Amino acid sequence: MRRTQLYLDDHLWDALHARARSGKTTVSELVREAVRERYFGRRDEQMKAMREFVGSRKGRTETLDAVEYVRSLRKSSRLDRLHSK
Repeated sequence: MRRTQLYLDDHLWDALHARARSGKTTVSELVREAVRERYFGRRDEQMKAMREFVGSRKGRTETLDAVEYVRSLRKSSRLDRLHSK
């Protein structure tokens, strides 16, 4: 673990100090927790979601061709229906 110093305005210090006291923890721990959440929390969640998604197509034999899928959407009969009215 490394030590660092940072400057906090009085309002932020008071809020952190009150929260630390009510949560029976330290201001330092609150700051570490906030940094972990901000800079690592989302990344871990994204990686977990990606790993779950990658495995979601296991066992499927058909290949998904994005170009053909978009073309099939464009071949919709919607325009024909609009012109027939």
